Amino acid sequence: MDSKRVKFMLGTAGAGAILAAGVLSFAIGDVNAAVPQPVPATSGAGQTVTETTAPSELETSVAVPAITTAPYTNGPGETH
Repeated sequence: MDSKRVKFMLGTAGAGAILAAGVLSFAIGDVNAAVPQPVPATSGAGQTVTETTAPSELETSVAVPAITTAPYTNGPGETH
C-alpha cells in the first residue's frame, strides 16, 4: 500500500471516531433534560420545621492546640 493511502485511511477513521463521539455525547447528554423531574408532595404531612436562634457568644474565643512535646524534638526513629 502507498503511504499516502494509509495516512488517508487512518485520518478518515480518526475523524469518524471523533464525529461518533460527539454525536453520542450529544444524544446521551439530552436524555436527562427530557425526563420530567418528580414534584414533591405539598401536603406537609411528616415534615418538621425547627427554628433555632444563634448563640449570643462564641463557645470558644481562640482555638489552642494541646502541645505534648517540647519544641524541636524528633519522634522515635527520626535522626537529627
